[in-house]
Amino acid sequence: MLPSGLSSVPASASSDVLLCFSHLRWDFVLQRPQHLLTRAAKDYRVFFFEEPRYGGRAIRLVRTKTPQGVTVLTPELPEGMRPTDVTRAQRRLVVQLLAELQPRHLVLWYYTPMALTFSRHLVGDACVYDNMDELSAFKGAHPRLLALERELFRKADVVFTGGHSLYEAKRDRHRNIYPFPSSVDVGHFAAAREADRLTPADQAEIRPPRLGFFGVIDEPWTSIWLPVWPTSAPTGTW
Repeated sequence: MLPSGLSSVPASASSDVLLCFSHLRWDFVLQRPQHLLTRAAKDYRVFFFEEPRYGGRAIRLVRTKTPQGVTVLTPELPEGMRPTDVTRAQRRLVVQLLAELQPRHLVLWYYTPMALTFSRHLVGDACVYDNMDELSAFKGAHPRLLALERELFRKADVVFTGGHSLYEAKRDRHRNIYPFPSSVDVGHFAAAREADRLTPADQAEIRPPRLGFFGVIDEPWTSIWLPVWPTSAPTGTW
């Protein structure tokens, strides 16, 4: 079931499509987009349009179906394309996709304003901006990102923020904005209580009490909280 605010969009019909545009790859790490979109896949045909991969001989859209029913779409583009050609290619792929799908109802779901460069022409029954992070604060953020975010605020019917602080920073920028903080997958983590209570071999030499962390350590958080650590580290338990 989708979050409240999309209740006007009919569900449970195979011709209803949710098309998500994301700056994150589906298989990078299991987090908010995967949790929400796999739930949406129970009622919608969900397509996850991620950033291009380069090195192909021709322009094509690679499709991968996840076990949860989400179709991951990866544009495959030749190396050396100019940015304007990359934008045109992605726009063409999106147009071809929707011409094929012929959705009765279309939900547009954005995780990145940058996707507007090739999708601003789309008109859906609902447009959602899930503002998971302050992307403009990330290292290497595109100079047009803030302008495109302003455009996305105008296009979106509803905006969710990935926490209360982000909501407070942007609450005056949209008429229909809600704090939607991430939480814990209770069912998944509760399974650990049912597991064998023996200490894992890789933790045997660590004296209790132990503090665990599972998630991503990456910039900009490392530059704020962990200045002596590398700017990127693998997901795991620390």
